[in-house]
Amino acid sequence: MQQVKSPKKPLIYYYTIVIIVLLLFNLLAMPWISERQIKEVDYGTFISMTEEGKIGKVEIQQQENTILFTDEDETAVYKTAMVEDDQLTQRLYDAGISFYGEEIRQTSPVLSALLSWIIPLVIFILIGQYMSRKLTKKAGGANSMMFGMGKSNAKIYVNSTEGIKFTDVAGEDEAKENLTEIVEYLHNPGKYKEIGASMPKGILLVGPPGTGKTMLAKAVAGEASVPFFSISGSEFVEMFVGMGASKVRDLFSQAKEKAPCIVFIDEIDAIGKKRDGQIGGNDEREQTLNQLLTEMDGFEENTGVIILAATNRPESLDPALLRPGRFDRRVPVELPDLKGREDILRVHAKKIKVAGDVDFNKIARMASGASGAELANIVNEAALRAVREGRKFATQSDLEESIEVVIAGYQKKNAILTDKEKLIVSYHEVGHALVAAMQTQSAPVQKITIVPRTSGALGYTMQVDEGNHYLMSKEEIENKIATLTAGRAAEEIVFHSITTGASNDIEQATKLARAMITRYGMNEEFGMVAMETRTNQYLGGDTSLACSPETQTQIDKKVVDVVKEQYEKAANIIRENKKKLDEIAQYLYERETITGEEFMKILLKKDE
Repeated sequence: MQQVKSPKKPLIYYYTIVIIVLLLFNLLAMPWISERQIKEVDYGTFISMTEEGKIGKVEIQQQENTILFTDEDETAVYKTAMVEDDQLTQRLYDAGISFYGEEIRQTSPVLSALLSWIIPLVIFILIGQYMSRKLTKKAGGANSMMFGMGKSNAKIYVNSTEGIKFTDVAGEDEAKENLTEIVEYLHNPGKYKEIGASMPKGILLVGPPGTGKTMLAKAVAGEASVPFFSISGSEFVEMFVGMGASKVRDLFSQAKEKAPCIVFIDEIDAIGKKRDGQIGGNDEREQTLNQLLTEMDGFEENTGVIILAATNRPESLDPALLRPGRFDRRVPVELPDLKGREDILRVHAKKIKVAGDVDFNKIARMASGASGAELANIVNEAALRAVREGRKFATQSDLEESIEVVIAGYQKKNAILTDKEKLIVSYHEVGHALVAAMQTQSAPVQKITIVPRTSGALGYTMQVDEGNHYLMSKEEIENKIATLTAGRAAEEIVFHSITTGASNDIEQATKLARAMITRYGMNEEFGMVAMETRTNQYLGGDTSLACSPETQTQIDKKVVDVVKEQYEKAANIIRENKKKLDEIAQYLYERETITGEEFMKILLKKDE
C-alpha cells in the first residue's frame, strides 16, 4: 500500500502568503508602475530650457510650491522649486509651451488606486472566502479547522503492488481467517448480501504486545483494493475540549466520502477507556469517546465503513464501545504456538541469507513464549552476528546464540569472575540441571553456561520442552519450584554458605507457589476458592488479593511451606547425586558452556 499525502497547511498559511504578496506589490511594483523617474533641477535650469525650447509640458503645483515639466520628447520628468517670477506665464506663452495646473502622470488616479489596493484586496477576499468554505465543509462547520486543530491526522493508503500481504503474516491463522473474510466482503459484497448476511461494523484485535496486531492491519491494507485510513488513538487527544471530537467527525467524514473503506485505530484504549462519571474527569477524552460511539452506531448509518482497532488492554475499554453494533467481533492475537513460531521464523528468515541445514523447529522450541516481534528480532540478531563473525549467511549457532541474546543479553567480555565465584556459579547451575534431570515431568536440559550476560545473570540453565505445553499439573509446578531452588541448595551443600546469586530463582519460585494457592486452587485447606484476581493479562498480569487480612497471613504461611518443602526435596536429590554434581560442575568450570547432550552423557555414565 502507498500512503496518500494530503496537504496539512491551515488557512492562516494562505492568508499570510497573500498579505506578503500584497505588501511586496505595493512597495516594489506600484512605485515603478505609477511614477516615472523624476529628476530635481534648479530654477535656472528650468528657465534656460524654456528659452532654448527644450520643454514639452509644464505643470504648476502652487499648493506644493513646485513645478513639474518634461523634456521636448516627453520622456523625462523634471522637478524644481517655484520662485517669485511675474514673467513666468508670459515666458511660457512666448515659448509656445503648454502649461497646466494638474499633475503630469503616466497613470490616472483611478487606475493607480485599482492597481494599488482595490484589485489586490478583492483577490485577497476571494481567496480567503474560498479556503474558508472549503475547510469549513470538511470540518462540518467547525471554526477550529481554521488552524488545523480539529483536522484528522489519519494516514490514507491506496492499493499498490508493494506492501505486506496475508502471506507475510504467520502464526495467527485464526486472526487471518477473520480478516480475510472482511477483505472478501469488500471485494464481493453480493455473495454475502444474497443470503442476508452483513459484515461486522467493527473488529477489535486484542493480544499481548508484539504479537502482530498492527501487522495484521497492514496486511488488510495490502490485500484490500479499497482506501485504508490509519490513525493512533493518542492522536485524538488534544489540549482543548472538543478538538478530539472534531477529529473523529473529520475522520468519518472522509471515510464516508471514500466508502467502501477501512479505518484502523491503533491503541484505541487511549480514547476508549471506561467512563467513570467522576467530577473532574477528563472531559476531552469522554467527548471524543462519545463522538466515536455516535459515529460507529448512531442514527446515521456508516454504510461501507469497517472499523479495525487494536489494543492490549481490552478490560479497560468502555462497555458501550464493545457492544454488538460497534465492535461486533473480537479477534484474539495470542502468542504463537510451536508451529506458529516455526512459521514466523521461516517468514523472517526469507529476508536474510541462512544456511541450508538450519533446524527451525529446534529454534522454535528454544524460543518458547516468544512473540512475533521477538522472533523477528532473533532472526535479525542472527544476521548481525554472522556479519560480525565474517560469514555471508546465518547458521544454526547464530540463531541459537541470538535467542540467548534476546533472553539474557550479550556476553560480558569484561566481566572476570574470581576462581571461587566461577566455581560457585558452576555448582549453582549444575544444581538446577541435576534436579531437573532427576525428576519426571520436567523439560530436558538444553544448555548450561556460566558466561556472564549483560542482563546481570552470571550463568543460566536452559530447558526446552519437546512440544506444545498448554496445561501444568500440580506435580509439574512443584517440580519446577524444586528446580528453581536447587541452585541455592547446591551452594549450601557444597560450600556451606549461600550467596546473592539465587535472587531471581527465589522470586520465580515464590510467584509459582503463591499462584498455586491463590489462583489455581492447589491447596487442600483453601480448595477451589480464588484468593487473587488478575488484571492486565496482556501486560504482565498484575494481581491483587481479594481476601481478608487473616486469610492473607495464612496464604503467606502456605507459600513458605511449599517453597521449603520443594527446597528440601531438591537438597535430598543433590545429596544423593553428590558425586555426579562434583563431576559435572568441574567439567562446566573448565568448559564454561556445555550442551544438554554433554550433560546427560556424564550424568548417565556409570561409575567405574
